Amino acid sequence: MSTKQVEAVLHGSPFGMVGDGFRVTNYFPNGNKPGRKMSPFILLDYHPPYTYTPTKQARGVGVHPHRGFETVTLAFQGAIAHHDSFGGAGTIFPGDVQWMTAGSGLLHKEYHEAAFTQNGGVMQMLQLWVNLPAKDKNVRPRYQAITRNQMTRVQADEGEGFVEVIAGEHKGAKGPAMTFTPIHMYRVQLTAGAKHNFDIPAEYNTGILWVKGNGRVNETREAKELDFLLFNQAGSSFTIEATTDIELVVLAGEPIDEPVVQYGPFVMNHPNEIQEAIEDYHAGKYGVLEE
Repeated sequence: MSTKQVEAVLHGSPFGMVGDGFRVTNYFPNGNKPGRKMSPFILLDYHPPYTYTPTKQARGVGVHPHRGFETVTLAFQGAIAHHDSFGGAGTIFPGDVQWMTAGSGLLHKEYHEAAFTQNGGVMQMLQLWVNLPAKDKNVRPRYQAITRNQMTRVQADEGEGFVEVIAGEHKGAKGPAMTFTPIHMYRVQLTAGAKHNFDIPAEYNTGILWVKGNGRVNETREAKELDFLLFNQAGSSFTIEATTDIELVVLAGEPIDEPVVQYGPFVMNHPNEIQEAIEDYHAGKYGVLEE
């Protein structure tokens, strides 16, 4: 099996606030422009560990619309609450994932959970936007609350550690997330000295967000905290080795070979569809949600 090599190392944009509750760096599309090399993934924000002081007023992002794609939120530390205009609601705690399909359009808000707001603490999370193919852009919105205990763990090939399968499959283990196109999403934790091999279809776009620690890819390529490793499409196997305790998120997916037009919270195929999305929002077709 041929080796999938790292093509580039991407670094995030300067830190900025999303709303008043999420201090993030953006890897794409604002921090970098990988274009179709990361399709179907269209946005990645990462919130490294950051301490919020106690307060009475919940911090976060107020009511806003989305159409034409999915948002995926993974919590490492802290607690994040969500409500949307189609009845989706929940709180994600460390290790949990929220997979929200905006589809034909909805309103939602996300903010620090009540106890976290009152007590303060460390928040760490990421949010990923996943494109939908044209045939599914107007599906009914849905909300998947995926807890860590629903994810299958695969033990490290060598040494201590594991891979948690969120979506897709890995070494026969399947993730709980339902997706519209083939996607693999894994959370990986390895202790120093551990190794693990990944097999990904050669045609899948693949990237790794290096969340914690230092390590190597394919024995020679060094990687460190806050790197995003973009792989080429030649080859279908790569190996991760931990030189310190590491944590990372692996993203891989079959590209969607369609036009992409994004305007703020709307991701469609053509400009006229963006205009329609805006008009539908102003006409109240995304439902009602209180601040």
